[in-house]
Amino acid sequence: MAGHPNVARIRDGYAAFAKGDFAVLNDLFAEDLLWHEPGRNQLAGEYRGRDAVYEFFGRLMEVTEGSFSLDVHAILADDEHGVALVTSTASRGGRSLTVKDTHVFHLRDGRVTEFWAASTDQYAIDELIG
Repeated sequence: MAGHPNVARIRDGYAAFAKGDFAVLNDLFAEDLLWHEPGRNQLAGEYRGRDAVYEFFGRLMEVTEGSFSLDVHAILADDEHGVALVTSTASRGGRSLTVKDTHVFHLRDGRVTEFWAASTDQYAIDELIG
């Protein structure tokens, strides 16, 4: 049985993120995207709109000295929701971290309208990001 089309769209989004392919991300992310970044670090908070999310991505790469990456393990999706199980890795100032995360997406017409992340070790992320 073939997976839901949003599984492929989300998987393509992760590949585009890894390559910095904003054309693909523009097709995946709704213009009014709301991104919730958890934690108590300098990047935590809500980002409203695709441009604000892209600025967040840039700051994330800057803070992690270009080292931030995601390894996707599984993606589940239907018409309205998506969930991805990932491993996040990053380093900064000689310290590094590897944590398992869950990403949750709200979708409308195949586009991500809202995003949340939940980590197995938010304290380690907060410490690394500062």
